Amino acid sequence: MTRRGLLLAGAGATVVMGTPGEAGEGDPVYHRPARVGTWAAAPTAVPAKKALTLAGKTVRQVVHTSVGGDLPRVTLSNEYGAEPVRIGAATIGVRAGTAGSCDTVPGSLRPLTFDGAPDVLLAPGNTLVSDRCDLIVEPGADLVISLYLPGEVHVGTVSPRAKQSNLIVAGDATAVDTPRRGRRTTRYLWLTAVSVRAVRDAAAIVALGDSITCGTRTTDSANHRWPDLLSTRLRAARRPRGVLNAGLSGNRLLFGYEDRTGHAHAKASIGPGALRRFDRDVLHHPGVRYLVTLIGVNDLGNDPDLTTARLIAGHRALIDRARINGLRVYGGTLLPFRGAARKFDNPANEAKRQDLNHWIRTAGHYDAVIDFDAAVRDRRDPRRMQSRFDSGDGLHPNDLGTAALAAAVPLDLFENRQV
Repeated sequence: MTRRGLLLAGAGATVVMGTPGEAGEGDPVYHRPARVGTWAAAPTAVPAKKALTLAGKTVRQVVHTSVGGDLPRVTLSNEYGAEPVRIGAATIGVRAGTAGSCDTVPGSLRPLTFDGAPDVLLAPGNTLVSDRCDLIVEPGADLVISLYLPGEVHVGTVSPRAKQSNLIVAGDATAVDTPRRGRRTTRYLWLTAVSVRAVRDAAAIVALGDSITCGTRTTDSANHRWPDLLSTRLRAARRPRGVLNAGLSGNRLLFGYEDRTGHAHAKASIGPGALRRFDRDVLHHPGVRYLVTLIGVNDLGNDPDLTTARLIAGHRALIDRARINGLRVYGGTLLPFRGAARKFDNPANEAKRQDLNHWIRTAGHYDAVIDFDAAVRDRRDPRRMQSRFDSGDGLHPNDLGTAALAAAVPLDLFENRQV
């Protein structure tokens, strides 16, 4: 089917005409208006003590997009759920307001359907992608995605550190622009991705990492994660690049947890190791052409017997997986952590961090190096983060620190190249 869409790009507008490029949309090389990820979050299981039970509720969830386009599709996951989830209705609309607002702009709400049906059963272990929706998504727009849960549901799949205030209200509030007050949650429930049809040279970047990437110590509902701030720079430079945040707090490169909710470990929120979740959180998003890694500090902090050689081998495996799938892969150096908890801040870990960073910088295995370490370290004590960038725990950057990380990424790494 041929349709005309209006894609708002920066200050100007570009008309995109043609058949939506659904076929082969996972291929990083494409030559037609194609589907590209504009937002993502990595899912995990839920430890029993943190599981929510909902009945007759609507979950209104705010996502901050990156690249603009039209025909958005929404991905829902019940990967870790132990029971089916009945979704009685779902909508998507443009958010009104800022910060913790879950209101929508009047007239922007559109129903979400799944194979043409307005309701759907999300089976345990399954993922669903909605039909294309007739909505224009401006670059950097905030969207509200609402899911109505008519029956009792035990929430089994979440993104645990949303850094966004979302809303749970009574009844079916999917078609309401301004819902009544309800319960707040800073998790994403079942919601894992949004994609759009974008201009021909659009592509997506995945940021694969841990709490530093998911923005653990940044301001809630402010979009100060470093991938968000990188996206802001790309939009200002008028480069149509989706930036997908695949950060998980506590995540490691080599180790993780994969049991379903109900059998999940108390630390299940750290998710599977980055190597194990690579296909799901990198390759399964449409239009991905670039990968940026910032991973390994939690391996150091939780495995005293870990050798630098094993950590390097894990990075090389990530690089190989990316290259086999046609991606350009950029290695981020590990940030300094002097002053952090003792499990991180000790001489053995500092030596391993220095060795790993030296390998990332000099071995030539990554297509390019993003020196996050150099961007935030204290010149007088390179083992420590500058105090103005430190959130206070010696490990995580604050809003100013994540801005420094985003500024350290050369935008020319994301220019179009023949692969």
